[in-house]
Amino acid sequence: MHLRPLGRSELKVSELCLGTMQFGWTADEAASFAVMDAFAAAGGNFIDTADIYTTWGGDGMAGGGRSEQIIGRWMKARGNRKHVVVATKVRGMMAEGPGGEGLKAGRVIRCCEDSLRRLQTDYLDLYQCHWADLAVPIEETLGALDQLVRAGKVRVIGASNYPAWRLMEALWRSDQRGHARFNSYQPEYSLMERAGFEVEAAPLCRHHGLGVIPYSPLAGGFLTGKYRRGATVASVRAADIGKKYGNERGFAVIDRLEAIGHAHGRTVAQTALAWLLTNPVVTAAIVGANTPAQLGESLGAAGYRLEPAERQALDALTDYPRNWRPIWD
Repeated sequence: MHLRPLGRSELKVSELCLGTMQFGWTADEAASFAVMDAFAAAGGNFIDTADIYTTWGGDGMAGGGRSEQIIGRWMKARGNRKHVVVATKVRGMMAEGPGGEGLKAGRVIRCCEDSLRRLQTDYLDLYQCHWADLAVPIEETLGALDQLVRAGKVRVIGASNYPAWRLMEALWRSDQRGHARFNSYQPEYSLMERAGFEVEAAPLCRHHGLGVIPYSPLAGGFLTGKYRRGATVASVRAADIGKKYGNERGFAVIDRLEAIGHAHGRTVAQTALAWLLTNPVVTAAIVGANTPAQLGESLGAAGYRLEPAERQALDALTDYPRNWRPIWD
């Protein structure tokens, strides 16, 4: 699996990143270990989690941190910490530890310590603000993150779900004050969800050298190929996903993905991931799985790139009203 630099940092990450919000929720610990083993065996080294994974579900998971704990036990059992690029996040409500939520300096530092303990490590490779906290001055949050970097507890910092203007403000304040800067950005981005990233954040990331690691690259499962005209999908999210994307526009995208994939001997899902990985602004696509078999489908996208005409055909099907072109065109 190809390794790519994460932004302007020294981190080298695999082109596919393993998302882990399902660990301790729809995948128990044994299944989670099996998925991580399969990912590592395929050459993947980049694992993304968050302190709030999982604070949902009806079986007493309200404390969060379960995904981090599972990853920590796996790294200890395998003795592979130095070979794994571990990314986690801070911002959301945790039932245990620092009260409330947000990105106040003291809370960022305490939450980092809690994540280190759960992951059984003395440093985080990538520590991300899960989403913006507009009630806290950005320089306060950046100051806390800079303190963690200088202390050797965090190697690189990043942002997730930030509006482009807040991301730009953070880069400016970091330069102004000599603080560690964001080196990565984690947005929702897929063939079915383009405008939210492409309109403002994509040119910003390209110009300032931020590594982009999109989540939900398969649009909540719609781009796996399971959703077809008249088909019934067994999934807890099927009704919502079908309502959102299950229209003629969406099915036309599936048809084109299938045709392109057939020409390459690849699947619908692998072709949807290749559309992302062909984009020069994208560093790694975050994929999740409950089993090694599910993961294998995504791993088939490693090294797969689309021809310009193929990418443009998919772009045309999912375009949105605008009077400009993306910076990579």
